[in-house]
Amino acid sequence: MKKVLSWRFLLVLIFVLLSALTYFIHYLIFRDTHHIFIYMIGDMGFLFLDVLLVVLVIERLLNQREKRLLFHKLNMVIGTFFSEVGLDLMRRFFQFIPDAKELAGELKISSSWTPRDFQRAAQKAENFSYTPSVDSSSLVELRDFLSSKRDFLLRLLENPILIEHDRFTDLLWAVFHLAEELAIRKDQILSLPQPDREHLAGDLKRAYSMLAREWIHYTGHLHQSYPFLFSLAARINPFIPAPSPIIQA
Repeated sequence: MKKVLSWRFLLVLIFVLLSALTYFIHYLIFRDTHHIFIYMIGDMGFLFLDVLLVVLVIERLLNQREKRLLFHKLNMVIGTFFSEVGLDLMRRFFQFIPDAKELAGELKISSSWTPRDFQRAAQKAENFSYTPSVDSSSLVELRDFLSSKRDFLLRLLENPILIEHDRFTDLLWAVFHLAEELAIRKDQILSLPQPDREHLAGDLKRAYSMLAREWIHYTGHLHQSYPFLFSLAARINPFIPAPSPIIQA
């Protein structure tokens, strides 16, 4: 910190001295202090407007551009997550949360949807009262699937870009926590007592509701910015009964 301050102080001192030297040379040549102070005061008056323009206008434009680029990168990461893990995980969750099918009609995304439609759908997906039904054999399959994706999930958690996206970071933590809960039980997962089943049901519900919400937000982004990607997302929508990438007549 001291080095940074001393470097900045030295830079300020150099510029102040150069400014004073310039005005001194001007005085030596023209011998007119009146002229020097007229322009000095005028320049200092404009300086405040100059700073105002830079801080409030130019800096804001640069920040908005930076945020758009960051938002684009974030959605690329989210898209990769759904391609590698998210969509498959949502389909596997269906066997634990059968009443999630009741949302199919309300979450059948369409190209005619508006941003408000996507927002309403995301809220419904998040707040729906899911009723998980835990089956031991299905838990083993889910545990093995999440174990195979552990390295991928860890790399996502290490991605510094996600610091700017609390909602998706919370989703990753929910999925990773579920993976840890299933992995640590090992063979005991086949004979779990009822209280432990209820605990895992809560973890499943939390992860699925976050997945469903984030999928709707992500498809809303595709709908607005990448219609050709949205077309595929609508066809493989995990909320519809029989999703297929094949375009039907």
